[in-house]
Amino acid sequence: MSLWRRLIGKKANSQLADDLLNQTADEIDNMAPTNIIVAGKTGSGKSTLINGLFRENIAVTGVGQPVTQHLEKLTKEGVPLTLYDTKGLELSVDAQREVLSDLSKIIQENKNDPQDEIHVVYYTLNATMNRIEPYEIELIEALAQQVPVILVLTQSISSQSHEFEDYLKELDLPVRGIYPVLAQDYLLQGDQIVEAYGLQTLVDATMEIIPSEAHRAFINAQQIDIDRKVQSARSWANRYVGTAFGVGFTPIPVADATVLIPMQITMLAHLTAIFGVSMNKSQILSILAGIGGTGTATIAGRYIVSNILKLVPGVGSTLGGTISGATASTVTLALAYSYIEVMKYVTQAEKEGKDAPIRELQRIMNQNFSGQFKTLNKYLPEEVKETTIGKWLHRFSKN
Repeated sequence: MSLWRRLIGKKANSQLADDLLNQTADEIDNMAPTNIIVAGKTGSGKSTLINGLFRENIAVTGVGQPVTQHLEKLTKEGVPLTLYDTKGLELSVDAQREVLSDLSKIIQENKNDPQDEIHVVYYTLNATMNRIEPYEIELIEALAQQVPVILVLTQSISSQSHEFEDYLKELDLPVRGIYPVLAQDYLLQGDQIVEAYGLQTLVDATMEIIPSEAHRAFINAQQIDIDRKVQSARSWANRYVGTAFGVGFTPIPVADATVLIPMQITMLAHLTAIFGVSMNKSQILSILAGIGGTGTATIAGRYIVSNILKLVPGVGSTLGGTISGATASTVTLALAYSYIEVMKYVTQAEKEGKDAPIRELQRIMNQNFSGQFKTLNKYLPEEVKETTIGKWLHRFSKN
């Protein structure tokens, strides 16, 4: 019977789950949010764009706070994102001027505040309408003098939308890009479906525009580019483990292996925050139970370390009752990579509106850990097995 099958069924330490959930919440709370203005006339597809691009169905479930008569601030607890939604652009000239005045005031007031600074404007135009009003051009030009503006052509489902895009390009507006988007699948007559497209390109464009300080929050909030979440998580895990174990790390007495727990819980919390998934305590308990998170057998404590060495003989040393830095590092990084696969699964399930069954989370975690450990071991230089893991981390990150 494999190590992980022996671990299944053990009761996980609920305090570890609480710590992980609490630290995840703290990580997200400490993120500087991404702040975006979503402007456009009523019917221009703003809500559909928001719900298609961001997790938690924010346009429906978020908390709207009126800022002015024509401007609403939209937020959602646990999502490091602030959206400003314009209202009534299609109304009178006076209303249009009020909207521009309100937006300019918000941009200028928050300009030097890292927490509230506006990073980008999405200006939405319904491509099926095939029209941009003169006052919209004026508004776009005025906003572009203060903050980057992206034109988003929603409902781009016909050849007319391409003609409209070409027309807008000829106007030579001061925008950072014009992106046709179909935020959700569109059903045509005869049961034909036009599949959603364009949101990935919009995510890429936004990441190039917003400051690096807002990247973490945007990666968390968006639900389109799961691969970007995975890459960010793996990159962070490599650096984290390298810092924790890389230089001058001394062997750990097996009896003191519990010192690894707080570091590893912090690591898992950070990874959870990168993905921005809505994990509950039952799911966390299941995952921890599947990786040995019990009251007596720690995540990378004496039970796991003593057994993991049987998977790949020759890695590290338990002579004298110690765990080498290389062994602890490899186990920890394998733990991180396996957990990332679980987060990837949960994120995809949430995006598709599906449940993430506890048994499946355990299966993914159990299946991945041994494989990840063996894979990582292939890249572990002989000299590092007896010393430190710093050089190996640098080498592995290039493969």
